[in-house]
Amino acid sequence: MKTANGMQIIELFEQFSPKRYAMEGDPIGLHVGHLNKPVSKVMIALDVLEEVVDEAIEKGVELIIAHHPLIYRPLKKIDTTNASGRIIEKLIKHDIAVYAAHTNLDVAKGGVNDLLADALQLQNTEVLVPTHEIPLMKLVVYVPKEDEEKLREALGKAGAGSLGNYSYCSFTAEGTGRFLPGEGSKPSIGSQGKIESVSEVRIESIFPKTIEKALLSAMIKAHPYEEVAYDIYKLENKGESLGLGKIGVLAEEMSLEQFAEHVKKTLEVDKVRVVGDLNSTIKKVAVLGGDGNKYFTTAKFKGADAYVTGDMYYHTAHDAMAIGLNIVDPGHNVEKVMKKGVARTLEKMCHDKNLNVEFISSEINTDPFRFI
Repeated sequence: MKTANGMQIIELFEQFSPKRYAMEGDPIGLHVGHLNKPVSKVMIALDVLEEVVDEAIEKGVELIIAHHPLIYRPLKKIDTTNASGRIIEKLIKHDIAVYAAHTNLDVAKGGVNDLLADALQLQNTEVLVPTHEIPLMKLVVYVPKEDEEKLREALGKAGAGSLGNYSYCSFTAEGTGRFLPGEGSKPSIGSQGKIESVSEVRIESIFPKTIEKALLSAMIKAHPYEEVAYDIYKLENKGESLGLGKIGVLAEEMSLEQFAEHVKKTLEVDKVRVVGDLNSTIKKVAVLGGDGNKYFTTAKFKGADAYVTGDMYYHTAHDAMAIGLNIVDPGHNVEKVMKKGVARTLEKMCHDKNLNVEFISSEINTDPFRFI
C-alpha cells in the first residue's frame, strides 16, 4: 500500500463531507498545522480538548479530524498559560494538524444525523430540515458494441444508474460511430489517416453530481478508445435532498418512557431529559444532533411523536409541550457517534485508494456534564 499525504486524506474526506454543505459562517477546515506531509495515523474526535491532544501525542497521531471546531471564535492572542494556548502549542510542537468538519458533517450523507438515526434504529428516514439538493445529471457515452458490458459494469460500480431501490439502470441504442485517426494518435480500432466506421452503442445513465469526477475516471479507464466521446446533461428531475436532522419511524410503537430507555441504550448515555406524558405513544421520531432548539416546530409539522435533540432550553420545552411534541434530550455529546462512523468511512475510502492509513477514534470522554 502507498504512503498517504494529509492532503490526499482530506480530499477524500471532502468527497464524503464537502465544505459547501456547511452553514454560512461555520469555521470549518484546517485550524492548526499543515496537510502537505506524510500521514500514517489519523484520530477522529468530537472535541479537541487538551486531554484529546495528549491522547493524540501518546498514540503518534499526525492528523486530528474533529466535529467541533477548535477555533470557533477568532483568537486575539495565543497565551500558552491558558488551556486554548496550551492546546495550540502542543499541536504545533508535535506537528499535529487539526481539521474541523462541523455542520457539513451534520448534513453529509452518512454523517452525524444519519449515524444517530441508524443508532436509534429508525426506518424509512428522510431529511428533517432540507438545506441542499444534489443535482441529477445524465451521462451519454458511445462505445463499441463488444465493449458495452464492460463499460456498463464500470459505470454501475462507480455509482451511475441509481434510482430509488434500483441500481445499474441504463438505456442503450445502437448506431454507427465514425472517426478519422490523425497524426500522433494510437487508435485501438482502425489506423491513422483512414476514416473508420464502428458498430457502437449509446449508453445513457443518470448520476448525482457529487460523483461526476469519479464516474468519468471510471468511464475513461474502462473505455477502449484513446479519446472517449461523451456528453453530460443537467436534468430537471429533483435530486436527493440533504440537510439537518432525520425523521423516520420505529419498527414498533413504544411509550415515551420506553422510548427514553431506548435512547439511553442506543446512544450510550446514562440519563436523558424528557418532556411530555410518559404514557404517550411514540412511533414517528425526529432526531437532530447538537442544539436542535430551532427546529422543534418542524419536527411537529412533519408528524413526529418525539424529537431527540440536545441542549433543549427551558422555555422551548414549554413551547414543545404546548404543541403536544414529546422531547428526549440526551445531551450534545451524543454526537460522539461520529467518531467510529467517520473512522469506518475514511478507512474504506483509503483502502479503496490503496493508501496505508490507520484511523482511530478518540477514547476521551469530552462531555462536560455529570449527573449526581
